[in-house]
Amino acid sequence: MTNHIVLFEPLFPANTGNIARTCAGTNTELHLIKPLGFSTDDKHMKRAGLDYWDKVKITYHEDLPSFLETIPDMNKLYIVSKFANHDYTDVDYTEDGDHYFLFGKETTGLPEQFMRKYPDNAMRIPQNDDNIRALNLSNTAAIVIYEALRQQGFPKLARVHTYENDKLK
Repeated sequence: MTNHIVLFEPLFPANTGNIARTCAGTNTELHLIKPLGFSTDDKHMKRAGLDYWDKVKITYHEDLPSFLETIPDMNKLYIVSKFANHDYTDVDYTEDGDHYFLFGKETTGLPEQFMRKYPDNAMRIPQNDDNIRALNLSNTAAIVIYEALRQQGFPKLARVHTYENDKLK
């Protein structure tokens, strides 16, 4: 079972870099759906991902339909949107197979026609909609992937780490 974070037409290199770092730390694959709002050589993106880029499996897709063709089971496509009718914690991420978490563009989200085609795949993170339009993309991706990993028992992730001169001991 592999988890995948999928970014639809991301605009801000810092968000993508932060998400790539989260992917490196959680063994999550990253998919970027073009067009991108930045160059992948962008210094801000590299800075945000620090020196972890070689630890992230990144797949580029020309457009949303091209990405959708790669999904073996559409029931494992989770669309993260404030316009969903159920919470991300209501989903069972322990089922066998790969899990794909699709996030929309920072400014406009996902295309409305696409959202209307897959309403049962959509889920949201509870938020106060009176105070904000949306949570930050990189924070949202981290919240969702860690819920999936929690349910999956944090596979292949260190649960404890100690230092040679551990200040807590």
